[in-house]
Amino acid sequence: MSEFETINPATIKQALQQLQSHSPLIHCMTNDVVQSFTANVLLALGCSPAMVIEPEEAEQFAAIASGLLINVGTLTTDRRHAMRLAVKSANNAGKPWVLDPVAAGGLIFRTQFCHELLTLKPTAIRGNASEIMALAGINQGGRGVDSTNTSYDALSAAQSLAQSANTIVAISGEVDYVTDGIRTVAVTGGHPLMTRVVGTGCALSAVVAAYCTLSGDLLLNVASACASMKQAGKTATQKSKGTGSFIPEFLDALYLSNQ
Repeated sequence: MSEFETINPATIKQALQQLQSHSPLIHCMTNDVVQSFTANVLLALGCSPAMVIEPEEAEQFAAIASGLLINVGTLTTDRRHAMRLAVKSANNAGKPWVLDPVAAGGLIFRTQFCHELLTLKPTAIRGNASEIMALAGINQGGRGVDSTNTSYDALSAAQSLAQSANTIVAISGEVDYVTDGIRTVAVTGGHPLMTRVVGTGCALSAVVAAYCTLSGDLLLNVASACASMKQAGKTATQKSKGTGSFIPEFLDALYLSNQ
């Protein structure tokens, strides 16, 4: 791991304190499966979530919100239109936005749209290894939302994608890698149980959007978002008995980390 930067606890704590102080309003255009969980994760961290999907409202709200998440998990033609409008509005207002390319590479409709969104300059991209490799054009994607590759497998693709799209790329996995194409931060921690409940990855993308609103080193801010979620996952696993009790323990761990 010596070839990568690491992130120290003081940096993570400072970013979390700044997040609580600013309480950013995050416009989550996310998939239907995870809306409630995503909102609860953001609330636990001291942020304000909103899920606005009507095209005219989404365009207006993206300029008002602190940051925007675009998650293509339950993409439709109407939602694609709303997302385009929201991204362009966020860009015009100088607001950061994050792309979560759920299942990119596996289905043509969403893959083409994700490549279109790349031209609109996302502030950050957060995905699993297969999704990132698909966006970089070197893989056909995973099995739906599941990755068939490790995060390290996707590192070279992530670095190339970060440079070509001028963005920060975060690959989730046993180790999260966060890169701007030149610098790369490795974030360890978490637990495999996090992959056995719906929404932890999608919620992470919303948290990344929140951290992108902070001042300072954007790369370290995104890495701090990943670290905070991994820390909460580890704490929750130690207290839970399984997937059913994991979610409330996870939300509690996020909330208590912010006290």
